Amino acid sequence: MQKMKVVALVSGGKDSCYAMMKCIQYGHQIVAVANLLPADDSVDELDSYMYQTVGHQIIVSYAECMGVPLFRRRIQGSTRHHKLSYQRTPGDEVEDMFILLNEVKKQIPSVTAVSSGAIASDYQRLRVESVCSRLGLVSLAYLWKQDQSLLLQEMITNEIMAITVKVAAMGLDPAKHLGKEIAFLEPYLHKLKDLYGINVCGEGGEYETLTLDCPLFQNARIMLDDFQVVLHSSDSIAPVGVLHPLKFHLESKQSNSLSGNNKTNDLCRENISSVFEVQGVNLEECKAPGEPDPEVNDLIEVSSHRLHLSKTEKDNTFSICCWLQDTSGPPTGLQGDLKLILRQIELQLEGCGLGWEHVLYIHLYISDMDQFTQANETYVRFITQDKCPFGVPSRSTIELPLIQAGLGRAYVEVLVANDQSKRVLHVQSISCWAPSCIGPYSQATLHKEILHMAGQLGLDPPTMTLCDGGSTAELESALQNSESTCRNKADSLCPRDYGNA
Repeated sequence: MQKMKVVALVSGGKDSCYAMMKCIQYGHQIVAVANLLPADDSVDELDSYMYQTVGHQIIVSYAECMGVPLFRRRIQGSTRHHKLSYQRTPGDEVEDMFILLNEVKKQIPSVTAVSSGAIASDYQRLRVESVCSRLGLVSLAYLWKQDQSLLLQEMITNEIMAITVKVAAMGLDPAKHLGKEIAFLEPYLHKLKDLYGINVCGEGGEYETLTLDCPLFQNARIMLDDFQVVLHSSDSIAPVGVLHPLKFHLESKQSNSLSGNNKTNDLCRENISSVFEVQGVNLEECKAPGEPDPEVNDLIEVSSHRLHLSKTEKDNTFSICCWLQDTSGPPTGLQGDLKLILRQIELQLEGCGLGWEHVLYIHLYISDMDQFTQANETYVRFITQDKCPFGVPSRSTIELPLIQAGLGRAYVEVLVANDQSKRVLHVQSISCWAPSCIGPYSQATLHKEILHMAGQLGLDPPTMTLCDGGSTAELESALQNSESTCRNKADSLCPRDYGNA
């Protein structure tokens, strides 16, 4: 995989910091960090499913500690799109992320990827992926689906010094546990996991952290001088409290002191040249969902004697196969043939009162895999996220000697459901879990207790490159990737998780 220049979404928590460290481990370069904070500096926490804001007063120092620019935006939106899969919604807090990252991309055109610390929340991951897709950026989520006990130990071993800034779980007491280092709390967190089933990394909102030092902070570490404990709920079972920073200073790690180092910070710092406030209103900047692609709608219909259709039906599903058998007509190439085929299938679906959102699975057969990129460019003009609000169908892409068999350059088979009960697993982020779907298809589609899985290659998930060792090693890796998809389908296909990562 090509090494990328990355802007990292940071909340100040341990997860986003460790995600940056994993990016560097896989050869990428962190060139900027980005943070979303409340409109009012005095507010510690927003009612947000997306963003951790407790401790935001200290994030301004990350630019100085890391030596990279920090882009910040004050959150103007709120939670308006409540469904699990996100669609562009004016006024939603996700649009603030879009505006923030769009500005980063304008200021640093070499940025090609976004890092986030998502571990288990599909709600957050899907929104980051949606924004990345709109901006043409790759989502990197190296902590996704990793074992939380192992992750917590790795963070501590790799010298992430983070303290708790919010507690909200049975067994955690604001008076006792706020401001404590995760290394100190680790044994107790595992005890609470055994007793009450909490997430040891805090993925269920049990606690939030603020990183004061880690290997990424090459210039300075943050020293918290004074803070106030604010009790939000005095519930006797699971009291909720946050840590409100009052004063801090930076302690230099270099022989040459940083400007303002070792001076108490009263949270009224002068503007640092490498900190950029991103303004702009929360409005749509891209074409509206569902706006038609004129090139698709202006297709010239192919003569019926060249186009072949086959349709079979069973219970509540049916399949449509389509191909151009006679290639003696005007040469249109693979892209031209595929346009005609997909358009004909689209017309068949419309004739049944259905659309691409009802498709469960697509077999895409092409005559030459060297033309896969061109085939995919055509494919994405028809099958899009906007057209498939319940999730894009799973897909396999296979090269076959179609021309020799008299079946043209492309052959497409779609499996269609008459209802809208499908659920999909569509992870576009590059992670250590399984190969990402960087494209308009899902890893798996569940319908009527049948799991329709996309084709898997013998790829190494974090690098997205074929594993070494030949065909045997690739087969083993492909089977492992399939197993990962099956193993995680139950959690990821169930739209029930909301939480701050």
